[in-house]
Amino acid sequence: MQQSINLWIKGARPRTLPAAIAPVLVGASCARLDNAESAIFINSFFALIVSLALQVAVNYANDYSDGVRGTDKQRVGPLRLVGSGAKSAAAVKRAAFLCFGVAAIFGLVLAATTTWWLIAVGVACFAAGWFYTGGSKPYGYFGFGELFVFIFFGVVATTGTTFVVIQKITRASLISSIAVGCLACALLVINNLRDIPGDTIAGKKTLAVRLGDRRTRQIYVALLAVSAVAIVVLSLDNPFALLGLIGLLAAVPAIRQVNQGATGKDLIAVLGTTGRTQMLTALTLSIGILLA
Repeated sequence: MQQSINLWIKGARPRTLPAAIAPVLVGASCARLDNAESAIFINSFFALIVSLALQVAVNYANDYSDGVRGTDKQRVGPLRLVGSGAKSAAAVKRAAFLCFGVAAIFGLVLAATTTWWLIAVGVACFAAGWFYTGGSKPYGYFGFGELFVFIFFGVVATTGTTFVVIQKITRASLISSIAVGCLACALLVINNLRDIPGDTIAGKKTLAVRLGDRRTRQIYVALLAVSAVAIVVLSLDNPFALLGLIGLLAAVPAIRQVNQGATGKDLIAVLGTTGRTQMLTALTLSIGILLA
């Protein structure tokens, strides 16, 4: 039983969960800036559940879709349940739908306390999550994965959290979402950089495969730089937001490894460092915003 649980935990890809936590943390902090009397801060907790459930659902859905296509046969990254044969495709698909279901339930709670238009946003999130690698023409196989991550785990998740708390989107949450979204994209870029050899063989034309090794490394550094710029822009209204740059310093070892040409399993450590950078940046940025 314990071994089975451990497999499911590994399949959920814990290293990617900062992408779900960071936008909620920052979005809730931006909502606090407004000091709205009608603020519903319990909704930020529900938003966190939605975000985490959606992230895990997408991870399982990708595991299932890539597994049945045979994409995961050539890989050096962490365990994939279907590709490795650890779990059946049907079981992983059920797990994905279960997580989508959890996200839907708490999403309905948020819609009921704010606006029913959130249902449309939720449907878009679920569709984007499933068709990333699912369906007959998954957009993740054509180089659009980073765009999805930036929109849904950056802009939508950050501004959405602010909205469900104070029922409006603020300038601070919008600018912050750019910083958060770039860091989420950086996670995917490193993942896809590591998988270039296997994805090329499998015919999965991710952005990394399309651009090649050198330019993918440049994009990784550029995303971190844009995140820093967004934090600086935010500091024009709130100087304490510059604390977010302290969190970004955690990426220095990762940048060094990427620039030195780290490949294969060495990039798994870079992925972990990038995830920690995202969490530290979200934490320090949120503290800066709250100090305003």
